[in-house]
Amino acid sequence: MTKTKKNDFRPNDYVVYPAHGVGQIVSIEEQEIAGIKLELFVISFEKDKMTLRVPTHKATEIGMRSLSTPDVVSQAMKTLRGKAKVKRAMWSRRAQEYEQKINSGDLIAIAEVVRDLHRADDQREQSYSERQLYEAALERLTREVAAVSGGDEVAAARQVDEVLGLRAA
Repeated sequence: MTKTKKNDFRPNDYVVYPAHGVGQIVSIEEQEIAGIKLELFVISFEKDKMTLRVPTHKATEIGMRSLSTPDVVSQAMKTLRGKAKVKRAMWSRRAQEYEQKINSGDLIAIAEVVRDLHRADDQREQSYSERQLYEAALERLTREVAAVSGGDEVAAARQVDEVLGLRAA
């Protein structure tokens, strides 16, 4: 069994897990499952009161990654400033695409969802499902921006809000 780049992640590191966003590695533990010794990352998602155990040798394969670099964060902010690109496809199709982008764990893709679903107060109403996707994407984006800049989510939310406020209408 090859240990794929497991040394990239250490206890106390913040990581991004595609389906759940930003979490913190609490520890690395060994467990025996069906007679096989497995080494697992124990990842805590404090905000969701959830703990996840991920086999260390599978982490990279399933898309677990380190936090984005400040460069990627500023690229995401640039993306937010852009004009919304809304395809003419049916909502169910678009919703599916947005969901995939959110769960990709890719910060730029998540920023695209926030950009495309953001509504200024004077714009038309949002459907419930649009709002859900928007809030999920916004939360992922904000949490990672906060983690990259040292953990202040309120400041990160303000930063994202300001950028969205500057957008070309």
